[in-house]
Amino acid sequence: MKHLLFTCAAVISLSAVAEAAGKIDPPCDAYPPEKQSRCIVIWKELNKEDGPAIAQFGLDQLKRREEGKITAQQHLSENMTFIKQSTEKRLARLKERMAKE
Repeated sequence: MKHLLFTCAAVISLSAVAEAAGKIDPPCDAYPPEKQSRCIVIWKELNKEDGPAIAQFGLDQLKRREEGKITAQQHLSENMTFIKQSTEKRLARLKERMAKE
C-alpha cells in the first residue's frame, strides 16, 4: 500500500512539474520572448525523459527507508541532493538544446 501511495505521489509530483513547465518558468524566462515557447517544449521533453529515473529513485529511497537502511533525515537529505543534481543536469541539457536552435 505504501508503494502505491508513493507511486501516486510521484506521478502527481511529475504532473505538477510538467504543468509548471507549461508556464514561463525560470529556465525559460532567461530567453527572449520569441524563443520562450520553444524552450518550454524542450523543458517539457526533458522532464518527460527524466520522469522514470526520478520515480525509480523515489521508489528505491522508500524501500531503503522501510528496510531501516536510512533515517528520515538521510532520506530527506538524499532526496534534496538528487533533486538538485537532477535539475542541474536538465538545465545543462536545456542550455545545450537551446544553443542548437
